[in-house]
Amino acid sequence: MTAPTTTTGSPTTDSPAAPTRAARWERIAIAVVTATFGLWLVAWALVVPVFEAPDETAHIDAAVHVALGGEWVDPGALQVSNAVQAAKAEQATKPADQWSTVSGLLQGAPGPSATVNQMTQHPPTAYLAGGLVLRAVDYGDLRWDHAFLALRLADALAVTALPLLVWASVRRVTRSPRAALVGALALFATPELASIGSSVSNDAPVLLVAGVVAWLATRLLTGDTRWRTTIALAVALGALVWIKGTGLPAVPFVAVVVLFAGAGVLSLRRRVVRTVVAMAVSGGIGAWWWVHNWFAYGRVQPNGYTAMRPPKDFPPGEHPTLGHFLDVSWGTLARTFWGSFGGRAQVSMGDLLTAVLTLVALVVLVGWAFRRGPQLRVALCLAVFPALLIGIQNRTSAHSYLTTTEVAATQGRYYFPAIVCLVVLSALAWRRLVPAGRARSWAAVALAVLLPAVGVYGFAVASAWFWNAALFPVTGRGLLRYSELGPVPPAVLAVVVVLVAAGLVASVVQVARAGRRGAVDAPVTVV
Repeated sequence: MTAPTTTTGSPTTDSPAAPTRAARWERIAIAVVTATFGLWLVAWALVVPVFEAPDETAHIDAAVHVALGGEWVDPGALQVSNAVQAAKAEQATKPADQWSTVSGLLQGAPGPSATVNQMTQHPPTAYLAGGLVLRAVDYGDLRWDHAFLALRLADALAVTALPLLVWASVRRVTRSPRAALVGALALFATPELASIGSSVSNDAPVLLVAGVVAWLATRLLTGDTRWRTTIALAVALGALVWIKGTGLPAVPFVAVVVLFAGAGVLSLRRRVVRTVVAMAVSGGIGAWWWVHNWFAYGRVQPNGYTAMRPPKDFPPGEHPTLGHFLDVSWGTLARTFWGSFGGRAQVSMGDLLTAVLTLVALVVLVGWAFRRGPQLRVALCLAVFPALLIGIQNRTSAHSYLTTTEVAATQGRYYFPAIVCLVVLSALAWRRLVPAGRARSWAAVALAVLLPAVGVYGFAVASAWFWNAALFPVTGRGLLRYSELGPVPPAVLAVVVVLVAAGLVASVVQVARAGRRGAVDAPVTVV
């Protein structure tokens, strides 16, 4: 994806006064940040062992199932193949040089296991793409970890454009090249985002397409009310809901954006017509799966976990309590939003750190993002997407608690589809919190350093957990273990890490230089 260039639309009171193209240094800077983020994702793909990302066993199995030409069956009816289970067994008992090819696994361990694969509760879109990737690399002849690494790298490639979308969105709303660069660097502060984006999952394409939806939404909200932008947003929305149910909250979000974009310039009638057209276009593209679910199962989103987590009553003398629900939800959501790595056995960056990060982010965002001013409408509209994700997720979690006694479906990664909206809102809030001048310059540089530092710490925690018996720093024993079980030689991972470090240093330097260039509050638009 190339850096978005500027065009103009019908201006509103929220739109910049004098749109201009981004300067050459900005384009170079965001290119460096984006390339560094791509390498960051590659590093995560290499450091987290296969099957150790959340639900990765099921995602990999679903992709293999589709690659083999298998039917996309009813929710709860698919079972993890014995071949994938055999790969996990080899991972636990043999060095990597003795691991089988995918064809060897399929021949040596045919048929399904007794483990339910819940992924058929989702549309098959992401797994069709995964199946194409597997076929493109001739997966049957590859050692299984290399075949599955190809799936990871494909997901990492999809998510690589996220900093570019954040930069374009923040710059469009704040008119500040420096704030836009810091916003792009903010993605490094959530190592969980990198871990999920570089794993085999249906979340990676959601992150990309949801980012496009949010970027196009900021365009509409800041004055670009051309029909082609509205239709592009509708098409992106249709593609998003075609991938996963976490994209469904974007439907009312887009409706709100199109309805309020151009208020004061476009009449209410014209905005209503645009909203109806946008919903019709997006529905025509992406509603087929959900309509099918409604007629086939009586609900929009079937539950593939029913067989694994059936309803049950609380034990005698026990009952659900709000305190327990909030305690589990708060801790789990904070931990799994910022950084909680692994499958069933997980390691966190630390409950105190994730709690502090969450509190600071919430206080700044809630306290300053929605102050009165010309950008209030933009902020309120952008807040609709994360607010819906939070409300729906907590409703699902509460329902699970009341019906199964377990506080389930509490994952911070469920909020990642709205990450672009969250960064834009945070950028608005920080610029209002910190006064212009020297204080804001120092704050920008400090954030440009501290935000990636959080991610680097998370990467170090994950590396130590998976390869060095949770001991830090990594020792020769950890390097030996990686050389025996890792997908590439340790030197390859080391080169990627060094390149990431160099890219981050270069990015911080660009943020520091932005102030000296006067590129702080320039009246510019990126579209």
